[in-house]
Amino acid sequence: MTDPAPETPADPVSAWHRLAGTAVLLDGFHALKHAVRFGAEVPVALTADRAGALALADELAGDVREALAELLTEVPHGTYAALVPRPHPTAVAALAVRPSRAGNLEKLAHTPRTAPVVVLDNPRNLGNAGAVIRLAAGFGATGVVTTGTLDPWHPTVVRGGAGLHFATAVERLLVEELPPGPVFALDPEGEDIRSLKLPDDALLAFGSERSGLSAELRARADHLVALPMRPQVSSYNLATSVAMTLYHWSATGGAPS
Repeated sequence: MTDPAPETPADPVSAWHRLAGTAVLLDGFHALKHAVRFGAEVPVALTADRAGALALADELAGDVREALAELLTEVPHGTYAALVPRPHPTAVAALAVRPSRAGNLEKLAHTPRTAPVVVLDNPRNLGNAGAVIRLAAGFGATGVVTTGTLDPWHPTVVRGGAGLHFATAVERLLVEELPPGPVFALDPEGEDIRSLKLPDDALLAFGSERSGLSAELRARADHLVALPMRPQVSSYNLATSVAMTLYHWSATGGAPS
């Protein structure tokens, strides 16, 4: 299939430079595909291989293929590579408008909530945070909240989340700003999760990779919950713990939307 070049700003590279300080970097074809699929506003999208990107769309994203064809502008590979910190194998990059904090807070606080909110308490690893957001989107969680210093919209997190930040509400909050709902905090001394049914309006809280739950989050918790684990195994990876917990929620009555 041959596609005409899209109607774009006269100088898309200048548009990129103008927007780069405030927009969300969508790094690679799959991040752009997911962002478009879930309604992101994408002012500029560039590729060093438009035909290759649209071939991927034909194969993997027929539902948004037309939208991608309208968005993508081809530029020389050197131009593309100069705009991104690490060129992606698909040679695609785009800038999206970050959802408003007010809108995300409204989604997180809306009741009755039909799916949990995942809370990452002082996470440290950007890749883990991205993987958790991807999981949350897949399970239809209401959102992902981080506490502490990690920016959940950091480009590395967005890359790890494959653009699925736009499929769920993602915000950084203080513990005292958490949305309403019972807090089920993961802790080795908690009650075995297999004996519990997690409610749809739960906040599922996970401590940092190094130090576990903070004192503030532990004080806010209504229930401490433990994942089954073989003796002498010290811990699971953060994203693995979130996956196990969301799977338990979905398997006992919750369901991806």
